[in-house]
Amino acid sequence: MIKYQDIIKRNPNKRFGKPCIRETRISVYDVLNWLANEMSYQEIISDYPELTEKDILACLAYKSEIN
Repeated sequence: MIKYQDIIKRNPNKRFGKPCIRETRISVYDVLNWLANEMSYQEIISDYPELTEKDILACLAYKSEIN
């Protein structure tokens, strides 16, 4: 399993403290929503080139651990 703690960060001054990917304003919930709406990893990365496949996997790992 990927170690999401190195990728997912919370900043109370960014996106109301939602967990985001590194220093971006892209939240875990944004990525999960895109996946739920059947976007592929490559489509997400194409739309948001600052993301990597590892970032997407970190979002999934984060979600699986907090449930």
